[in-house]
Amino acid sequence: MTTYAFDEERRAIVGVWETGSGSAAFSFAGLPLDVPVGAVQHLTLALTRLSAQAWRTYTHPASAADEQEVNSEGWRRAQHREAFAVVAQALAKPNLPSDGVLAVSYNPVEECAHRVGRALHDIGDAELSRLVGVEVQAELDAIERAEIGDLTGRARQALALTRADASPVQVQAADKILNADPLGSPSLFTEVEPAAAAIAAAHWLQAAADVTSETTGYATTQIIEEADSIEAVAHETPTLVLEQLAVGLSPYETVTSLIRGAMIVAEGRIPDLDEFLEHVSEAEMLARNHHDPKFRSMLLKELRTTPLDPKRPAHDLLEDLLDGIRGCWLIYQEDASDDDDFAEEVRAEANANRDRLT
Repeated sequence: MTTYAFDEERRAIVGVWETGSGSAAFSFAGLPLDVPVGAVQHLTLALTRLSAQAWRTYTHPASAADEQEVNSEGWRRAQHREAFAVVAQALAKPNLPSDGVLAVSYNPVEECAHRVGRALHDIGDAELSRLVGVEVQAELDAIERAEIGDLTGRARQALALTRADASPVQVQAADKILNADPLGSPSLFTEVEPAAAAIAAAHWLQAAADVTSETTGYATTQIIEEADSIEAVAHETPTLVLEQLAVGLSPYETVTSLIRGAMIVAEGRIPDLDEFLEHVSEAEMLARNHHDPKFRSMLLKELRTTPLDPKRPAHDLLEDLLDGIRGCWLIYQEDASDDDDFAEEVRAEANANRDRLT
């Protein structure tokens, strides 16, 4: 999303967005001296909130909701996305107070657009209104490009965001990067949306684990924990992913389930209350068989509602999966020290089972 601010020294509105490898900044509107600072700051706040709500339709698409019926979460998300069509009208002709009453839309995208329109109405500068309209449309266009997997220009903002779904175009892009370097590449973080990159990485992790298992005799779900005894690697989440893949879930199902759960946690909710209560019960049972009164507290403190960082779940998952691939290499090289053989064998395994990726 884009954050807007007022550069008082230059009397200009500036925007800043993350790209996954640093921030980009630009200015798009100068302001005359007679425009009050407070009014401009109110406008920049409204623009920032509109950008946040618009990009939320990208990170929380209707396709990622469990239900799609009328008045369900999926239905509401679809309504929010459809509001893109009325943003320009809301900017030009916002709802204004009448007889002490102000009509407020239930749709957050539409209402945020009305708030920008009211801020522009209060300033009363026609050229500023035109420039803001152009800027908002450019932001909406960037979101539309990101939705179809085109992350050029300001759509690169998607690289810094976690999406509850993934573009097939971006999954294929990540797969090509991993095909070139099965151990991973920085371009997975700078060129591909993180959720899509994680889906491809899960597929390549499975290939790496299968190759290592065949070479060493370790079960695929034991390999990364064994690697942690050689060198510090993130082993819990990659092992969890391998366990899910082993029971027949696809990389897409496994990765999106983990990411969506973490996004729910970020909103202050528990993604699967029954599962969480089951873990609590297991901890209580273990504690009853232990004589140390501090043991129960320790077990309960270790419980987590998600194995991922809720602030950046897709990026965190991608990092762990690549660490898991490295863990497979650590175990593999104990029996076969030729690094190129590992890459070649993993590449052959991943390409031979490409149907698992989709």
